[in-house]
Amino acid sequence: MKIAYAFRRSVYYPYHGNPRLLPDKKILPSFFSKIREIGFEGIELSIDMLGGLGATEKSVGKMRLELEQYGVPCIAVRGGGGFSQPNVSSQNRKLLEKTIEVAHWIGAETVNTTMSTLPRNSNKSGSFVGESISQGSSRMASSDDFNRTGDVLSEIGEIAGNKDVYITIEIHQHSIVDNSWSALHLLELIDSPNIFLNPDLGNIYWCYDIPEESTEDAIVALAPHSRYWHCKNLKRVYIPENEHSIFLRTALPDGDIDYRFAITAMKEAGFNDYLAIEGAMEGDQLTADSKSYDYVTQILNELDISQN
Repeated sequence: MKIAYAFRRSVYYPYHGNPRLLPDKKILPSFFSKIREIGFEGIELSIDMLGGLGATEKSVGKMRLELEQYGVPCIAVRGGGGFSQPNVSSQNRKLLEKTIEVAHWIGAETVNTTMSTLPRNSNKSGSFVGESISQGSSRMASSDDFNRTGDVLSEIGEIAGNKDVYITIEIHQHSIVDNSWSALHLLELIDSPNIFLNPDLGNIYWCYDIPEESTEDAIVALAPHSRYWHCKNLKRVYIPENEHSIFLRTALPDGDIDYRFAITAMKEAGFNDYLAIEGAMEGDQLTADSKSYDYVTQILNELDISQN
């Protein structure tokens, strides 16, 4: 099992004003060097960081050389969106196809995507995590939503295969793929050997005020079908009178999700791909992410010793 860094937030000074983009070019070398110093074997970037729909082979190739120079190749590109809503399906398909092309240019074999769609009624119930309902969820989905999505992904899977890329569908809130059942159901409807799952347990845990399944049950069910893995941890504060839970992001060893159990389950299922630690969203991110890296490494070492 390899460990990658799923970039989420720009933390270096001077700050350029957009936390979702990589640090300023002047300090990019020191940022990449720090990521490598911690021990990460690669980095996940979003399609927006690489130019979005306007990305060119030349611009992406330049970034590829820079990343490889600092020993942190791009191992996954994330982009796309859901196909269950006709008003955004065409746009999301175009973005996913572009993400596949960019992944091919930058040398990443993984395109990570979600089936999420923006809430139809923003700022209304179900627009955020930790509520008793979730807009766009599998609970609200119809059979047509799943069938339509499965048909599109079957076609996209062929495109990905022709570019030597595979797609992982991330379990995600505001998505028809938001728990183990819905993920496995969609996978059954997809006719492609190039599509797998990303069992993001944090997204299952914070989707509702009361999680609809345990993370232990979820990871056991999803592990055999997974080829990329987002990892983050959370502390849940439940407020029953408001039917709402607040979730606080933590380093991997400090939250409610038992990653010792999860890593063991994934390893037992034969998972030998990238475990991608999602960067912390508050405070000294790199210190928290270093703690998460050390924790994962410790568990993997213990498992290797116990199996020898």
